[in-house]
Amino acid sequence: MLRPSQKRRGLMAEINVVPYIDVMLVLVVILMVAAPFVNPSVVNLPSVNKASKAPEDLVEVIVYPDARLSLRRGKDMTPTDAAGLVAAVERAQAGNPDLPVVISADKSVRYEEVINVMKILQSANVKRVGLSLRIERSAAAR
Repeated sequence: MLRPSQKRRGLMAEINVVPYIDVMLVLVVILMVAAPFVNPSVVNLPSVNKASKAPEDLVEVIVYPDARLSLRRGKDMTPTDAAGLVAAVERAQAGNPDLPVVISADKSVRYEEVINVMKILQSANVKRVGLSLRIERSAAAR
């Protein structure tokens, strides 16, 4: 029997959210402590705004979509192949080993062909190699 001063205890139908908040705060603290130790893979790409002016005197290696190569020095254009590229670059750089070599390729040229030209120039101990690019303005910028 129940006394009149004792009330019947009902079931509690509420969720206590305080433990969940505590767990979430601990997870936030763990993430904040661990975030500086994560190394994101950041690729530093060159930007056109920071590019310096192109040198006046240079040797340009042109790579065509069918893997043909040409060498241009000023207005002189000389067709060449991969085997003769080293000799042609050395002739063009005669007396000036710091003369830059610029690789120009159409956008339809396979990336592998450009890399092969860079390997050939590296094996020839060319000190300054660059890539030529064309800046196309969008219709909104015109």
